Amino acid sequence: MRRLVHISDLHFGRDRPELLEPLREAINKLGADLVVISGDLTQRATVVQFKAAAAFISALAPPVLAIPGNHDLPLHNLIMRVFTPWRRYRKWISADLNPKFVDDELVVVGVNTVNRFAWQQGWLRSRALRRISAEFSSSGKDRTCIVVVHHPLEHQPGERKTLMRNAALGVQVLSDCGADVVLSGHLHSWRADPFAIVAGRMSALQVHAGTSLSNRLRGEVNDFNLLEIEKGRITIRHHVFSDETSSFTTAASVTFDAGPQGWQRNLAT
Repeated sequence: MRRLVHISDLHFGRDRPELLEPLREAINKLGADLVVISGDLTQRATVVQFKAAAAFISALAPPVLAIPGNHDLPLHNLIMRVFTPWRRYRKWISADLNPKFVDDELVVVGVNTVNRFAWQQGWLRSRALRRISAEFSSSGKDRTCIVVVHHPLEHQPGERKTLMRNAALGVQVLSDCGADVVLSGHLHSWRADPFAIVAGRMSALQVHAGTSLSNRLRGEVNDFNLLEIEKGRITIRHHVFSDETSSFTTAASVTFDAGPQGWQRNLAT
């Protein structure tokens, strides 16, 4: 079994400083094999904010795989956003904007879905889909295959943000190439459900994290996910911050099993 912590939308610069130590402590106590950060480490991509994000990452015990979000672009510096959009991210977080992690049980592929010319809306490029398919084809056998994006590939009814470009194609391609899980953020809301099955394709599991540190809660709570991954079974434990105890605790748990049509909720759990 592998244990993967999924955090997102830290938004240093609009973070809650009192949550830093409880979050670090909660993650390090879980003994995870990997921590995934699905974008928006900063609020406005400033040096100070990236330094704070880097310091937080360095305090985590497990290895970390991070991808950028749209807030990690320098929004108000147009010249930098167009010509050197990732200079600060590469310096303080990672030179690799599309990282991967592979061990005996997992293959995790990160994808930069940020579009510098349409700041809010993401873009899942065709070359990224080809890279994911090739990686899963070469490394995915007998491993759980996970994709990390900032922008979700599917929205719930009523969502006001625009769906990412190529989202529908992405769901189809990822289902066809054997993706088991897609981790995302961006919406500051929690969700764990299979994608809608498209034209009889296998259904991958979509998991959104809300915001782990930001004070922009949008009616929800600060949270993160713990994925417990076994062959053919994934349990997701939703950890939320309690102001009463000043700690992150498990608020809900849901299990999914792999079946003939892909990942489906285990109704017995």
